[in-house]
Amino acid sequence: MAYTTIDDPELYFQTKIYTGNGADNRDIALDGSVDMQPDWLWIKKRSAAASHRLVDSVRGSSKLLFSDQNYAEVTDANEVQAFNSNGFQLGTDAAVNENGQTFVAWNWKAGTSFTNDASGTGIGSIDSAGSFNNDSGFSIVSYTGTGSAGTIKHGLNSAIKMIITKGRSFADDWLCYHSSLGNGKYIILNKTNAEASSALPWNSTSPTSSVFSVGSSGTTNNNGGTIIAYCFAEKQGYSKFGSYIGNGNADGTFVYTGFKPSFVLWKNTTSAGYYWQIMDNKREPNNPAGLNLFPNLSNAENDYGDACDFLSNGFKFRTGSGGINTSSQTYIYMAFASNPFVTSTGVPATAR
Repeated sequence: MAYTTIDDPELYFQTKIYTGNGADNRDIALDGSVDMQPDWLWIKKRSAAASHRLVDSVRGSSKLLFSDQNYAEVTDANEVQAFNSNGFQLGTDAAVNENGQTFVAWNWKAGTSFTNDASGTGIGSIDSAGSFNNDSGFSIVSYTGTGSAGTIKHGLNSAIKMIITKGRSFADDWLCYHSSLGNGKYIILNKTNAEASSALPWNSTSPTSSVFSVGSSGTTNNNGGTIIAYCFAEKQGYSKFGSYIGNGNADGTFVYTGFKPSFVLWKNTTSAGYYWQIMDNKREPNNPAGLNLFPNLSNAENDYGDACDFLSNGFKFRTGSGGINTSSQTYIYMAFASNPFVTSTGVPATAR
């Protein structure tokens, strides 16, 4: 049975749905039983087209990146204005708070700041700073590229399973490392490309319990460019970063996670042309679910119908759609829990 050290996943990750009202200085409170101040906030308008907004506490709440675009970081103090002790504050901008429009916000907690002078500590070869949480296996890392292969302290005490990187001071793609692809491959968050092979992004070196590696790629290690990296280590009963192979029919592939999911992000890595996709348990709390959003698109929410079940120990697809469950195609995923399959005290989860 899958035991865990995290009995309440809402201490570290929460999804919040809300309706915009256009008011300034609007506080949005999260719904968990315990307060959680987010450090990484990802907002998407559901009811109309608008780019995904990603902000974090390391860069500052007014510093925006867009998962569906390759833009450099922009500053807008009228979107996310602050991170609160149990949520966040919004301004009047229509992209995050348009009156009558519906929104979703995904929230992750890091919380412990760090700075690393690599030459002084001997950890890594490129200086870094950020925020980390070893309990949940999540860190936000800011660094300046050198253009030459090097290593970067990520703040965690276990090996990273997934990294999402984005240039801040320059326009370029969002590059992702995923342990299921390996250190000689990458995939792009803002595009529909399949996996690609190259030694340049990760220097053909897997992350360790203290650092991740970058090669001479202008995307992950632009000389003089500032870069942000969102790093994830796997925690039993709370998070899972893996892959599955589609079977192409309505009795779809079952993916074991060891917990009841609250959030799943996935991507077809075999064939180009398929979107990244996100489902969560707040936009659609009952099985089967089908409300999807696409990190690489600004599109409004799409309803696939009876596409997926969130179960007590994983998720199961109910369609043979190419972006979800095509036969013999490989998909990577990132998933977070609403409940562990079995708590540290032996209490089992139930399907929703």
